[in-house]
Amino acid sequence: MARRERRPEATASDAGRPHTPVMLAEVLEALAPADGELFFDGTFGAGGYTRALLEAADCRVIATDRDPTAIAAGYDMVAAFKGRLTLVEDRFSNLSHVLDQLGVEAIDGAVFDVGVSSMQLDQAGRGFSFRNDGPLDMRMGGEGPSAAELVAELGEKEIAAILRTLGEERRAGAIARAIVAARETEPVTTTLRLADIVESVLGRSYDGVHAATRTFQALRIAVNDELGELARALFSAESRLKPGGRLCVVSFHSLEDRIVKTFLADRTRTLPGGSRHMPAAAVPPATFTALARGAVKPSAEETAVNPRARSAKLRAAVRTEAPARGGDAFAFGVPRVPLGGHEGGAS
Repeated sequence: MARRERRPEATASDAGRPHTPVMLAEVLEALAPADGELFFDGTFGAGGYTRALLEAADCRVIATDRDPTAIAAGYDMVAAFKGRLTLVEDRFSNLSHVLDQLGVEAIDGAVFDVGVSSMQLDQAGRGFSFRNDGPLDMRMGGEGPSAAELVAELGEKEIAAILRTLGEERRAGAIARAIVAARETEPVTTTLRLADIVESVLGRSYDGVHAATRTFQALRIAVNDELGELARALFSAESRLKPGGRLCVVSFHSLEDRIVKTFLADRTRTLPGGSRHMPAAAVPPATFTALARGAVKPSAEETAVNPRARSAKLRAAVRTEAPARGGDAFAFGVPRVPLGGHEGGAS
């Protein structure tokens, strides 16, 4: 089983801390912003990467976020940078569509900070965290079924499949049975009620990781189709980056990183595969060149100051002149999970 890596939950001691962008120095080094260049920040959040890019050079940034509260909070930054920042409420997988709408053909760099943002974790009303009670929502935008709807409508086997596949939860079956039994008595509509159900199965954790962490992660990923979104964003970046354009992806757990790793391994490969049992297949020209061998991890100094950076991994690459290939998200590690009659998800 793959090692689980999680963006840590917000705690009371985190509440007063500013939302610090993870591995900012490493991202800036990889993107190397220069005057006159155009960058795409696919996950605007609190605007940390965007602000750093705009301050590092006389460049422009197009930033998207599917969360309307993040976009609304960014308008002061738009005014402060006087025409160099364009904010768009949209999914980062729609990179190509956003550029088309703005009349932009290609970009010099793209950065994706994947997963739930610190701001979303800190807001109990969004339903992402079990630290404080709130509605069991988990939607980054306002569209699609909420986590409460999935928990209410999916069958036991479907819930177990989501928890096992997207949360890597070993006791997924037992938790799913407990959820189905509990909803017969009272609907599961709040974060603390779901957390209590999971804890009743797994027991209280004493290692600092709440028993419900993997369950909440799995439902959040399913609700927002996060892995499918990531794969589609990578294909879009490949199609719209200029030759020499830079791609940076910061991920926080193994499912995300596996997709990025698989994509870049395929796109940077120049040697044919094959074995003595099977002839080597022709390899298309590489569309990216890796900037580092493997993933870059945050420094000990950063994790000491910003605990949320502990599980972060940065993978970066430079676009070549080869034509974009596109592809099937499932071929790059996006799992198929059942969502019943609901649309969306990686199904």
